Amino acid sequence: MKINSSLLLLGMVCSHGVLFADTISVNTPHTSLILSAPAGNEMKFIYYGNRLNDQDLNQLAGGASYAAYPVYGLNCPTETAMAVRHGDGNMTLDLIVSGVNTDTLSNSTVTRIALKDKIYPFYLNVFYKAYQDADVIETWTEVSHSEKKSVLLNQFSSGYLPIRRGEVWLSSLYGSWANEGIVAQEPLAPGMKIIKNKDGVRNSHTAHGEVMFSLDGRPQENYGNVIGAALCYSGNYKLRVDTDDSEYHHFFAGINEENSSYELAKGEIFATPALALTYSSEGLSGASRNFHKWGRNHKLAHGDVPRKILLNSWEGVYFDINETGMDQMMSDIASMGGELFVMDDGWFGDKYPRLTDNSSLGDWIVDTRKLPNGIQGLIDNAKKHDIRFGIWIEPEMANTTSELFEKHPEWVIEAPQRELVLGRGGTQVVLDLANPKVQDFIYDLVDTLMTNYPEIDYIKWDANMAVMNHGSNYLTKDKQSHLYIEYHRGFEKICQRIRANYPDLTIQACASGGGRANYGVLPYFDEFWVSDNTDALQRIYMQWGTSYFFPAIAMASHISAAPNHQTFRTIPLKYRIDVAMSGRLGMEIQPKNMNDEEIALCRKAISQYKEIRDVVQFGDLYRLMSPYDKKGVASLMYVTPEKNRAVYYWWKTETFCNQHLPKVRMAGLDPEKRYTVKELNRIDNEPLPFEGKSYSGAYLMANGLEIPYTHNVDYHKLNDYASRVLYLEEN
Repeated sequence: MKINSSLLLLGMVCSHGVLFADTISVNTPHTSLILSAPAGNEMKFIYYGNRLNDQDLNQLAGGASYAAYPVYGLNCPTETAMAVRHGDGNMTLDLIVSGVNTDTLSNSTVTRIALKDKIYPFYLNVFYKAYQDADVIETWTEVSHSEKKSVLLNQFSSGYLPIRRGEVWLSSLYGSWANEGIVAQEPLAPGMKIIKNKDGVRNSHTAHGEVMFSLDGRPQENYGNVIGAALCYSGNYKLRVDTDDSEYHHFFAGINEENSSYELAKGEIFATPALALTYSSEGLSGASRNFHKWGRNHKLAHGDVPRKILLNSWEGVYFDINETGMDQMMSDIASMGGELFVMDDGWFGDKYPRLTDNSSLGDWIVDTRKLPNGIQGLIDNAKKHDIRFGIWIEPEMANTTSELFEKHPEWVIEAPQRELVLGRGGTQVVLDLANPKVQDFIYDLVDTLMTNYPEIDYIKWDANMAVMNHGSNYLTKDKQSHLYIEYHRGFEKICQRIRANYPDLTIQACASGGGRANYGVLPYFDEFWVSDNTDALQRIYMQWGTSYFFPAIAMASHISAAPNHQTFRTIPLKYRIDVAMSGRLGMEIQPKNMNDEEIALCRKAISQYKEIRDVVQFGDLYRLMSPYDKKGVASLMYVTPEKNRAVYYWWKTETFCNQHLPKVRMAGLDPEKRYTVKELNRIDNEPLPFEGKSYSGAYLMANGLEIPYTHNVDYHKLNDYASRVLYLEEN
């Protein structure tokens, strides 16, 4: 291990005196996390915020007041990060620092603080990974012991952070199927705020394991001090904010311990998932930009590779898969400039053909009645149209009406001596990923597909059921409480094996829509399906919230039909396009049902998206006017790191006669540069007044541009929607 003196400050001398030898400073380019870790004493928290210079750091040294990782037993009334029961029944911990070291990596530094119980041979390592190219610090723990008997872990948070009381507001995401990623903002009040997930398989439908704390009052997008936190875990979680009688809010995040107590054997290491922390003095959008950069650089599979523009077959044909229909859809997306076609559910099953959602999961055999030339025939057709081919699977699930279930009923998660609680279609069940044989089965599915059809470019990986039955036929009777944890260990093992052998494959995480939008999944997946709801107006709200933590490159956003298949709302195509172009652009529609004018508009949009794809997928996000503020308009923009190009989005969210919409100022531009304005996806009979004109960044950020409330189109084309996409280039 290398010791980095900028992180582990031992005996460092600065102009204001000698720094305390036990002070540890964990730094990113613009933030610092300061800890006190004196040997033989408790590790304590000192500071988290903007990066400190040596002089200020020296003044803070010795000012610790709260344990940096509080444990249960000797201060029982307080909330804790860890609680255990030793083999002799003792339920207390008393941890002291036994060592500190730091490893310097290529783009990060990892500081490990070793803690040991004063009496028991019980060990806890607390890690802090500071990225040097993104303002994010990850923290996690590793637990072990050498006691004679097993130790029961009853609580095991990844991290803890005290946040000074004041006018602190919490921003979080909630929702449900077809309504994911909805923003909730509230001031923190005395008592306990809990955000949790107990689904077992998916963890971002009803809530998210990511939050932001606005430290200066009501949250603002582009100013104010903000702490962001994101738990990097694919399974059940619990976030707690305890506002007690002290001067601090106490924030804990980690695996949800409910029905998941863990029996830790002697010599075994239990590692908690990482909790990613960021700090920004540029508001919610500033914290988002930190997460986006870290996500693209370090967490998201292929975060530096532009995403293809695709057509997915689901809303176009649902289960009505056939070779002629797939060829027609491929031809249509290719003619519009698309790059990829994805065949969704309905292509498989022999004894039990997949005609609806009530059979065949687990029987991953091509239904040759639908596809007489099999998958290879589809790939050949895709090559004929000069596009790539992708396919849908749901490998973690089965139906009771399937050959797999008939052969291996023991592979299903089920409660002993109980009847199965069934999911989608009245027959769906979840496979037991704790079982290595099930892991092999799922890996073999992907391996067989890719071995037989190496030209498959994309897999849509779905998961449409929660764990409804607590019980594992694989785990022993005394380890049944390990089910949720072992499921996601198995899931990760499968993903690791797939990525080791197929590193270039694009994989989408779909889980009843947006059920797997989290940084525990994304190291193995290129993107996620934001929601099964493709309604453009509702997508503005869902994608707005999702963008708090996840970059546009990861957010699949598709142009769909009208009336919409979920809300039955009729939204004009221009508006649907403009919303979809703010994420990873795709289509979820049957092109043969579109008229020539609509096809021409989509063709133009796809061409223009290719011009701005790098700005949207790799640019810095500035959210300007929130739809949640109910001002009748929503607006955001992406700006390149060089600030030489930008894309500005404006959507009207409600329409009234004689309404007055706010003027939206831009952000993130270089005040000294000048930008030429070009409207994309224009449908107006006349260009906008500022089309082709040049404005300084200073002017656009101080004043914005006057956006018309309606489109200048022929009378019979007027409607109650309006939207604009403006492309800004430095001149």
